[in-house]
Amino acid sequence: MGKRLGEILVQRGYMTMAQVEEVLLEQARSKRPFGEIAEQRFEVTPQQLESAWAEQYANLTASVDPRTERVEPDAVSSVSARQAWQFGLLPLRRDGRELLILTTQQHLPRALRFAYRHFGPACYFVLCSPERLTEALEKYRPMLGASELFSSIERTRAAALGDSPA
Repeated sequence: MGKRLGEILVQRGYMTMAQVEEVLLEQARSKRPFGEIAEQRFEVTPQQLESAWAEQYANLTASVDPRTERVEPDAVSSVSARQAWQFGLLPLRRDGRELLILTTQQHLPRALRFAYRHFGPACYFVLCSPERLTEALEKYRPMLGASELFSSIERTRAAALGDSPA
């Protein structure tokens, strides 16, 4: 099993182990989500929670190289170029009834929110590096000036979260 959300938050210095234990006790009692309790009781920010959740998800899902993945034009065309770049995602193909979507760990929370609103729950994600996603978007969903803007946004997001650029 991968790392638990509380463990990641402790490793990043956002919470102490005692705080995590307090949240777990409250969660068992109230059945509320861990992140909601951590945010309300210990001022963990939504950005810190999303970043930690994205790390947790990244440890559980496949990482792929989009240069070697099968890409179906119908899947790619299910989002506009603007949406693909804005949300940092690229639908690759249908896998049965589910849509396989490529994104990065950094874009995962935002990509997930968009995809579930746009496609519903019948989708799942695989991850790649920001550089590989940029290449794939340039190839399948080109948009003038988007890659420079995308790179700038990545650097800003990483700096805001205290992460090093991936």
